[in-house]
Amino acid sequence: MYTIFSPILASDSGLLYAFSHSDLLGQLICIVLFIFSIFTWIVMVNKYCSMRKLEEANNRFLKAFREKRSPLSLNESSNLAYCPLAAVYLAAKNRIEAFHLVDRATGTRRALSDAELEIVKSNVEQTIEDQLVKLDKSMIFLQTAVSASPFLGLFGTVWGITIAFTNLASQGKADISTLAPGVSGALLTTVIALIVAIPSLVGYNIITAAIRK
Repeated sequence: MYTIFSPILASDSGLLYAFSHSDLLGQLICIVLFIFSIFTWIVMVNKYCSMRKLEEANNRFLKAFREKRSPLSLNESSNLAYCPLAAVYLAAKNRIEAFHLVDRATGTRRALSDAELEIVKSNVEQTIEDQLVKLDKSMIFLQTAVSASPFLGLFGTVWGITIAFTNLASQGKADISTLAPGVSGALLTTVIALIVAIPSLVGYNIITAAIRK
C-alpha cells in the first residue's frame, strides 16, 4: 500500500537505502540517535503526564486553602496529594508555628518580628528551590539530546562524506552514481539528528515554561 512515507522509506531511494550505504560508524551513529529519539519521547510524555497531575494537585490545594477560615488551619492530614504548593505552604506554616506566636496561658497572639519574617522567607525560598530541583529531574536528558544530537549528526555527516570521497578517489571514477550512495548515507545522520533535536527542543521549552509557571 502506497503512503506518503513510501518514498522516504523505499529501499532503493529512501532512508533504508541511505542507511544501507552508510559505513559501520555511520550506522552506529544512526542507531544511537534513534535510541535517543525513543528516550526523549518517553521523557517528554512522562513529564507531561506528571505535570498534569501536579497541576491538578495544586488546584485541589488552592481549593482546600480557600475554604479554610484560618490561613494556618491546613495540615499534612488534609487529604491532599503531594504538590509543590502544599510543600511550600507547609514549610511556611511549620516555621511560623515554631515561633509560638500564641501564648498558651493567655491565648493572646503576637506578630512576627522582622527577624522571624526573614527566617520564614528564607525557609520558603529554600523549599521553592527544592521543588524546582525535583521538577527539573530528568530534564537533563532533554538538554543533552538538544545539544548533543546535532553535533553527533554533523560528525556522522563529515565522516561519511570523507569516506565517500576517499572511495571515489580509490575507484578513479568521478561520477554522481559513484558518489551519491556514500553522500546519502552521510547526510542521513544529520536528518536523524534533526528529527531528535527539534522535538526535544520544543518539548524542553514547553515543559520548562510549565515548571516555571
